[in-house]
Amino acid sequence: MATSLSVNLNKVALLRNQRDVGYPSVLEAARICLRAGAHGITVHPRPDERHIRRSDVTELSALLREEADEAIEFNIEGNPFPDFMALVEEVRPAQATLVPDAPEAATSDAGWNIARDADRLTPIIRDLKAMGCRVSLFVDADPSVMPLAAEVGADRVELYTGPYAHAFGGSAQPSVLADYVRTAEAARACGLGVNAGHDLTLDNLPTLRRAMPWLAEVSIGHALVADALWLGLEPAVRAYLEALAR
Repeated sequence: MATSLSVNLNKVALLRNQRDVGYPSVLEAARICLRAGAHGITVHPRPDERHIRRSDVTELSALLREEADEAIEFNIEGNPFPDFMALVEEVRPAQATLVPDAPEAATSDAGWNIARDADRLTPIIRDLKAMGCRVSLFVDADPSVMPLAAEVGADRVELYTGPYAHAFGGSAQPSVLADYVRTAEAARACGLGVNAGHDLTLDNLPTLRRAMPWLAEVSIGHALVADALWLGLEPAVRAYLEALAR
């Protein structure tokens, strides 16, 4: 099974927003990523628009529709507050990835407590699926959570890979990676697809991919954009595609 690469463009938008000059262009970055072979584009708009703006989301949606390629995916991440839901309803992305981060959070750093939030998530997921979106839930590496993710109606889970990245190369790596594999296997047993994202790099990505050959998709932004400073954006995307192939 091939694993898709979705490039998160938040860091491009963050750099643009540092100066009121309009560049680097998020739209042009998306074009370059797709030209290099990326399978999709991810954005994580936040209420304060400190990186991705609502206008970016609508412009990217139009660009991806112009591509007229069903294999190219638009993935919108975020906590499903009313403004997020309204934006998703407007652009109808292929996938909505629900993340339980607070508006002021610097980045996503934990998965859903689905047992606690099931009553909130169930109708939201139902509404998103009615909009035509595949729904993925951001989760920690915990096999016991997977039946709950299925019960609330998710199609996929996205494994929060920050702890794996932190353990990579150290003595804890084998046991931490084994937790992720068990979680992914539990997800599959519940009929869920498995995505992954957060702190994935050219170094740690091949090991994760080999351990989980059924991985459907990885979403990578920070490390890929950082590598693009040295390699260029198009070669960086190709490097991550090659890392997935290894």
